[in-house]
Amino acid sequence: MHSQLTALLRQRLAAGQRTLCVIDGCCGAGKTTLAAALSEQFANAPVIHMDDFFLPFDLRTPERLAQPGGNVHHERFAREVLPGLESGGPFCYRRFDCATGQLEEKHCPEAPLIIVEGSYSLHPAFQAAWQRLDALTVFLSVGEEEQLRRIARRAPEKLQAFVEKWIPLEKNYFQGYHIEQWAQLRLESPAPEE
Repeated sequence: MHSQLTALLRQRLAAGQRTLCVIDGCCGAGKTTLAAALSEQFANAPVIHMDDFFLPFDLRTPERLAQPGGNVHHERFAREVLPGLESGGPFCYRRFDCATGQLEEKHCPEAPLIIVEGSYSLHPAFQAAWQRLDALTVFLSVGEEEQLRRIARRAPEKLQAFVEKWIPLEKNYFQGYHIEQWAQLRLESPAPEE
Protein backbone atom coordinates (compact mmCIF):
# COMPACT_ATOMS: atom_id res chain seq x y z
CA MET A 1 0.00 0.00 0.00
CA HIS A 2 1.27 3.48 -0.83
CA SER A 3 1.45 5.31 2.50
CA GLN A 4 1.51 8.79 0.96
CA LEU A 5 -1.77 8.15 -0.87
CA THR A 6 -3.38 6.58 2.20
CA ALA A 7 -2.33 9.53 4.37
CA LEU A 8 -3.78 12.07 1.91
CA LEU A 9 -7.08 10.18 1.77
CA ARG A 10 -7.25 9.93 5.58
CA GLN A 11 -6.56 13.65 5.88
CA ARG A 12 -9.38 14.55 3.49
CA LEU A 13 -11.87 12.17 5.08
CA ALA A 14 -10.97 13.30 8.61
CA ALA A 15 -11.81 16.85 7.54
CA GLY A 16 -15.26 15.63 6.52
CA GLN A 17 -14.47 16.13 2.84
CA ARG A 18 -16.32 13.89 0.37
CA THR A 19 -13.39 12.46 -1.56
CA LEU A 20 -12.82 11.14 -5.06
CA CYS A 21 -9.59 9.29 -5.90
CA VAL A 22 -8.76 8.72 -9.58
CA ILE A 23 -6.00 6.20 -10.41
CA ASP A 24 -4.60 6.03 -13.96
CA GLY A 25 -1.38 4.42 -15.14
CA CYS A 26 0.27 1.60 -17.03
CA CYS A 27 -1.43 -1.73 -17.54
CA GLY A 28 0.07 -4.22 -15.11
CA ALA A 29 1.07 -1.46 -12.66
CA GLY A 30 -1.46 -2.61 -10.06
CA LYS A 31 -4.22 0.00 -10.39
CA THR A 32 -7.02 -2.51 -9.77
CA THR A 33 -5.13 -4.12 -6.89
CA LEU A 34 -4.45 -0.72 -5.32
CA ALA A 35 -8.09 0.33 -5.72
CA ALA A 36 -9.29 -2.91 -4.10
CA ALA A 37 -6.89 -2.46 -1.17
CA LEU A 38 -8.02 1.15 -0.69
CA SER A 39 -11.66 0.09 -0.88
CA GLU A 40 -11.09 -2.52 1.82
CA GLN A 41 -9.15 -0.10 4.01
CA PHE A 42 -11.76 2.66 3.69
CA ALA A 43 -15.05 0.93 4.61
CA ASN A 44 -15.70 -0.79 1.28
CA ALA A 45 -15.45 2.41 -0.74
CA PRO A 46 -17.11 1.96 -4.15
CA VAL A 47 -14.75 1.40 -7.09
CA ILE A 48 -15.64 2.35 -10.67
CA HIS A 49 -13.51 0.53 -13.26
CA MET A 50 -12.58 2.14 -16.57
CA ASP A 51 -12.50 -1.38 -18.06
CA ASP A 52 -16.31 -1.11 -17.91
CA PHE A 53 -16.07 1.68 -20.49
CA PHE A 54 -14.10 0.09 -23.31
CA LEU A 55 -15.51 0.90 -26.71
CA PRO A 56 -18.31 -1.25 -28.06
CA PHE A 57 -17.23 -3.24 -31.10
CA ASP A 58 -19.12 -1.07 -33.61
CA LEU A 59 -17.21 2.07 -32.54
CA ARG A 60 -13.73 0.53 -32.87
CA THR A 61 -12.83 2.15 -36.17
CA PRO A 62 -9.22 2.80 -37.24
CA GLU A 63 -9.91 6.54 -36.99
CA ARG A 64 -11.21 6.25 -33.45
CA LEU A 65 -8.35 4.01 -32.29
CA ALA A 66 -5.83 6.43 -33.83
CA GLN A 67 -6.96 9.12 -31.35
CA PRO A 68 -4.98 9.18 -28.09
CA GLY A 69 -7.26 7.50 -25.56
CA GLY A 70 -9.74 6.69 -28.32
CA ASN A 71 -10.27 3.10 -27.20
CA VAL A 72 -12.23 4.14 -24.10
CA HIS A 73 -15.87 5.17 -24.37
CA HIS A 74 -15.22 8.50 -22.68
CA GLU A 75 -18.48 9.97 -23.98
CA ARG A 76 -20.55 7.34 -22.15
CA PHE A 77 -18.46 7.72 -18.97
CA ALA A 78 -19.05 11.49 -19.11
CA ARG A 79 -22.81 10.98 -19.58
CA GLU A 80 -23.37 8.20 -17.04
CA VAL A 81 -20.75 8.62 -14.31
CA LEU A 82 -19.67 12.25 -14.05
CA PRO A 83 -23.17 13.65 -13.29
CA GLY A 84 -23.62 10.99 -10.59
CA LEU A 85 -20.29 11.81 -9.00
CA GLU A 86 -21.05 15.52 -9.11
CA SER A 87 -24.50 14.97 -7.53
CA GLY A 88 -22.91 13.39 -4.45
CA GLY A 89 -25.72 10.84 -4.19
CA PRO A 90 -26.22 7.25 -5.35
CA PHE A 91 -26.43 6.67 -9.09
CA CYS A 92 -26.50 3.94 -11.74
CA TYR A 93 -24.33 3.45 -14.79
CA ARG A 94 -23.79 0.64 -17.27
CA ARG A 95 -20.73 -1.58 -17.57
CA PHE A 96 -19.64 -2.96 -20.93
CA ASP A 97 -18.98 -6.70 -20.88
CA CYS A 98 -16.13 -7.26 -23.35
CA ALA A 99 -16.94 -10.97 -23.64
CA THR A 100 -20.59 -10.51 -24.61
CA GLY A 101 -20.63 -6.98 -26.00
CA GLN A 102 -23.61 -6.24 -23.74
CA LEU A 103 -24.23 -3.44 -21.25
CA GLU A 104 -25.39 -4.27 -17.74
CA GLU A 105 -26.51 -1.88 -15.02
CA LYS A 106 -24.32 -1.18 -11.99
CA HIS A 107 -25.13 0.81 -8.87
CA CYS A 108 -22.77 3.23 -7.13
CA PRO A 109 -23.91 4.08 -3.59
CA GLU A 110 -23.37 7.38 -1.85
CA ALA A 111 -20.06 7.17 0.03
CA PRO A 112 -17.44 9.44 1.67
CA LEU A 113 -14.80 8.01 -0.71
CA ILE A 114 -15.29 6.83 -4.29
CA ILE A 115 -12.42 5.42 -6.36
CA VAL A 116 -12.20 5.53 -10.15
CA GLU A 117 -9.45 3.28 -11.44
CA GLY A 118 -8.04 2.22 -14.75
CA SER A 119 -6.21 3.35 -17.82
CA TYR A 120 -7.79 6.42 -19.41
CA SER A 121 -9.37 7.62 -16.15
CA LEU A 122 -7.43 10.91 -16.47
CA HIS A 123 -8.63 11.46 -20.04
CA PRO A 124 -8.91 15.17 -20.91
CA ALA A 125 -12.68 14.73 -21.34
CA PHE A 126 -12.89 14.26 -17.55
CA GLN A 127 -10.25 16.68 -16.29
CA ALA A 128 -12.57 19.67 -15.77
CA ALA A 129 -14.91 17.46 -13.70
CA TRP A 130 -11.98 16.11 -11.65
CA GLN A 131 -10.95 19.69 -10.90
CA ARG A 132 -14.48 20.72 -9.89
CA LEU A 133 -14.70 17.65 -7.63
CA ASP A 134 -11.22 18.32 -6.17
CA ALA A 135 -10.31 14.73 -7.05
CA LEU A 136 -7.02 13.30 -5.84
CA THR A 137 -5.45 12.21 -9.14
CA VAL A 138 -2.82 9.46 -9.20
CA PHE A 139 -0.56 8.00 -11.90
CA LEU A 140 0.82 4.53 -11.16
CA SER A 141 3.84 3.41 -13.18
CA VAL A 142 5.73 0.13 -13.47
CA GLY A 143 9.01 -0.89 -15.14
CA GLU A 144 8.60 -2.46 -18.57
CA GLU A 145 10.11 -5.82 -17.62
CA GLU A 146 7.91 -6.14 -14.54
CA GLN A 147 4.87 -4.99 -16.54
CA LEU A 148 5.32 -7.78 -19.10
CA ARG A 149 5.99 -10.34 -16.37
CA ARG A 150 2.76 -9.44 -14.60
CA ILE A 151 0.68 -9.50 -17.78
CA ALA A 152 2.17 -12.87 -18.77
CA ARG A 153 1.34 -14.27 -15.35
CA ARG A 154 -2.18 -12.84 -15.30
CA ALA A 155 -3.20 -13.67 -18.89
CA PRO A 156 -0.48 -15.43 -20.90
CA GLU A 157 -2.81 -15.89 -23.87
CA LYS A 158 -3.23 -12.08 -24.11
CA LEU A 159 0.43 -11.06 -23.77
CA GLN A 160 0.99 -10.68 -27.51
CA ALA A 161 -2.11 -8.49 -27.87
CA PHE A 162 -0.87 -6.29 -25.03
CA VAL A 163 2.58 -5.95 -26.61
CA GLU A 164 1.28 -5.26 -30.11
CA LYS A 165 -1.89 -3.27 -29.39
CA TRP A 166 -2.86 -2.27 -25.85
CA ILE A 167 0.50 -1.05 -24.52
CA PRO A 168 1.18 1.10 -27.64
CA LEU A 169 -2.34 2.59 -27.40
CA GLU A 170 -1.72 3.43 -23.73
CA LYS A 171 1.66 5.00 -24.48
CA ASN A 172 0.07 7.09 -27.24
CA TYR A 173 -2.51 8.34 -24.72
CA PHE A 174 0.04 9.02 -21.95
CA GLN A 175 2.34 10.94 -24.30
CA GLY A 176 -0.39 12.67 -26.32
CA TYR A 177 -2.04 14.18 -23.25
CA HIS A 178 0.93 14.31 -20.81
CA ILE A 179 -1.11 12.24 -18.37
CA GLU A 180 1.67 11.49 -15.89
CA GLN A 181 2.48 15.19 -15.51
CA TRP A 182 -1.20 16.06 -15.01
CA ALA A 183 -1.59 13.69 -12.03
CA GLN A 184 -1.14 15.22 -8.58
CA LEU A 185 0.55 12.11 -7.21
CA ARG A 186 2.97 9.94 -9.19
CA LEU A 187 3.69 6.55 -7.67
CA GLU A 188 5.90 3.64 -8.67
CA SER A 189 4.34 0.20 -8.49
CA PRO A 190 5.58 -1.86 -5.55
CA ALA A 191 8.58 -4.19 -5.85
CA PRO A 192 8.15 -7.34 -7.96
CA GLU A 193 5.56 -9.73 -6.60
CA GLU A 194 6.89 -13.07 -5.43
